[in-house]
Amino acid sequence: MPKRLSILIAEDNAADRMLLSTIVSRQGHRVLTASNGLEAVALFQQERPHLVLMDALMPTMDGFEAARRIKQAAGDALVPIIFLTSLTENEALVRCLEAGGDDFLAKPYNRVILEAKIKAMDRLRRLQETVLRQRDLIAKHNDYLLNEQRVAKAVFDRVAHSGCLDAPNIRYLQSPYALFSGDLLLAAFQPSGDMHVLLGDFTGHGLPAAIGAMPLAEAFYGMTAKGHSLREILREVNAKLKRILPLGMFCCATLLNISFQRRVVEVWNGGLPDGYLLQADNGQRIPLVSRHLPLGVLEPHKFSDAYEVYPLELGDRVVLLSDGVLEARNADDELFGEERLLDVFANNRQPGELFADIVQALTDFRGELQDDVSLVEVGMVEQGALKRPPLAFSDSDQSSPQDWSATFEFRGETLQRFNPIPFLLHILLEVKGLRPQGGALYSVLNELYTNALEHGVLGLDSTLKCDAEGFAEYYRQRGQRLSVLDDGYVRFHLRLLPEGHGGRLLVTVEDSGPGFDGAAILACQRLNKLSGRGLTLVRQLSERCSWAADGRGVNVEFSWVHGA
Repeated sequence: MPKRLSILIAEDNAADRMLLSTIVSRQGHRVLTASNGLEAVALFQQERPHLVLMDALMPTMDGFEAARRIKQAAGDALVPIIFLTSLTENEALVRCLEAGGDDFLAKPYNRVILEAKIKAMDRLRRLQETVLRQRDLIAKHNDYLLNEQRVAKAVFDRVAHSGCLDAPNIRYLQSPYALFSGDLLLAAFQPSGDMHVLLGDFTGHGLPAAIGAMPLAEAFYGMTAKGHSLREILREVNAKLKRILPLGMFCCATLLNISFQRRVVEVWNGGLPDGYLLQADNGQRIPLVSRHLPLGVLEPHKFSDAYEVYPLELGDRVVLLSDGVLEARNADDELFGEERLLDVFANNRQPGELFADIVQALTDFRGELQDDVSLVEVGMVEQGALKRPPLAFSDSDQSSPQDWSATFEFRGETLQRFNPIPFLLHILLEVKGLRPQGGALYSVLNELYTNALEHGVLGLDSTLKCDAEGFAEYYRQRGQRLSVLDDGYVRFHLRLLPEGHGGRLLVTVEDSGPGFDGAAILACQRLNKLSGRGLTLVRQLSERCSWAADGRGVNVEFSWVHGA
């Protein structure tokens, strides 16, 4: 049964008003009547009827003005107005529409036509009510989602931007296509002072693309802070993304490890456009080519963590970019493309202004964003030139161990796949007195382990690193020998002694190699800037350093005073 409506009839002729009231009442509707436009407006504001039958020509206030006022009072709600008129001129009918009328009913009145028009206008009115309800519901949900996104964005920014992107040797541009960027830029210091930088580009845009960024950032920052290597971070992130991301979603990424002490950069590129190593002394531009599938595509046992190593000198810079840079479009739907980017490189005359030149060229070229855009430049600076935050610890009132010793021996396949330094550092930094020296302790242990593995177990010759080609050959041999390693060992002896108001840590590192000539290595450092710096660093950072007569072991000491 049709819903009973409340219908206002505004007609100055009493006979017509009675006739219409009778027809409408017999159709089951409630009737309100007015004899002029002013009464009609007052009745509408008081009763809010569903529909109005309005005579065009009435005294006091005509139907045109009354219709305008009723429409204004109704606001967003649709209150259909059917004009009752004997007018036939086109201009008069247009005037009815302009005043807010929705239909006409010509005199003399036809019951069947009137009933059909009322039903038709009621359908429109109910449709409008449905639209308004859905609009309000959508607005409510939109406000809810926006609030959720603002909260999520705040959490995301705290996690994603908790590193060292504000370091003076980093310049970057990030221009998101949506509230959340599918691009991710992370940078953090290792305890050794090395800097890890990751540029990632997840499939898609907005919140779905950013969801994978949270576990990636958590693994990146947590493992970097603990001193894990580039390989270990890559494997952990790939396995985690493969496990949690839906099919077809992955992260193209480039990960760098920049060692300011060793003056090298390790590069892994999986699916991003070529980055570039820009050498300051000769202007050479070395492309950092993608040689791997993106993170989250391969199962862990199929994933390759092989990276490339390049020497870095002061003033050298590494430039990384997401595909949003190359795929930016102008008003003519042209791509920015690699050729335009290389033109910017070629035309640059002031290396320090290159980043600004790229940003300006991109700004001048592109129109509306079609993708997330990320660009980052990282420069090589002197070791110690960058201020590093202290290592973070969650202190409690529990006392730390003060008097103990332990020996760890790592052999064969373990040396191939496991970096023991984060493991050992985690144990040593349970000692509160050692925590302020955490960075120096990591650097010393890492250098001693690297020397023991590379020169003792693998038998590599540092003099290979006399130039960039020799440097590459050194790391090629390292990878080849490590891949077939099935014997040999590196042994750590750790001894902690209480001493007065503090304590002392004694570390001995031994290996299965034939031994080394410490004096010769130190002399090599003076002659060759690309090799032999490890023992010098160890002597600088530790309190005491000596090596066994047979060259198969190195001893270092650290001490501390409580409250110092």
